[in-house]
Amino acid sequence: MMMWSNFFMQEEDRRRAAVGRRRAQGQQNLGLTPELEGKIKLVLLLATMGATLAVLSVGTEFWVEFNTYKTNGSAVCEAAHMGLWKVCIKRLWQADVPASRETCGPAELPGEANCTYFKFFTTGENAHIFQRTTKKEVNLVAAVIAVLSLTATALGCLSVIMVLSKGAEVLLRLGAVCFGLSGLLLLVSLEVFRHSVRALLQGASPDTTPAPRLTYEYSWSLGCGVGAGLILLLGGVCFLLLSLPSWHWRSLCPKRGDPTT
Repeated sequence: MMMWSNFFMQEEDRRRAAVGRRRAQGQQNLGLTPELEGKIKLVLLLATMGATLAVLSVGTEFWVEFNTYKTNGSAVCEAAHMGLWKVCIKRLWQADVPASRETCGPAELPGEANCTYFKFFTTGENAHIFQRTTKKEVNLVAAVIAVLSLTATALGCLSVIMVLSKGAEVLLRLGAVCFGLSGLLLLVSLEVFRHSVRALLQGASPDTTPAPRLTYEYSWSLGCGVGAGLILLLGGVCFLLLSLPSWHWRSLCPKRGDPTT
């Protein structure tokens, strides 16, 4: 009886030792070198900055400002600013507007604001801004592409975090693709939005009273979007370079004194 007991205990010890060796070998294979881990964290910090700018850009409504011309004898003038999701019409005091400006604005000045979300996301109705009608199809496309960009950014961050926490270096290339795609999609969204602005300026209805003359200028939200797109593209390229095998780097950058050179 004691013989069988000792036999089973020895077998259990062997099994545990084998499992421990396999686990240690797996961790060694999946582990990251300290140098590579430091580079990944540095590029992740860069990509996080781009993701923050992207969220700030998509979530705010200062993509473009519309300014009417000042009216003589009136104490107020109107300006507007809009983004992907809503538009704000503002009534500003002309006394607050710089005297050097021929138009009302900038829209950041204090005044009476009327902000509304675009109805074409819910009921499919176009918006009317200074007697001009938006082209809802173009606005919808810009918004959908921006959301896809943020989704790709989130997937990229998740992939890189898995690389750092689990050592799954194979996911680094997936993170590179996600970050590069998110930057490209965000830049495409900005370009589509630019076309929606042009369509809005040409969308004056001939059946109503003449629409007021407008000038427009792109604002800081759109600038954040451009910066975010470029940073995310750069982050994707850096992650792609880090995912290359070490032998590839040694072949591209041989050390001095290497006989192969």
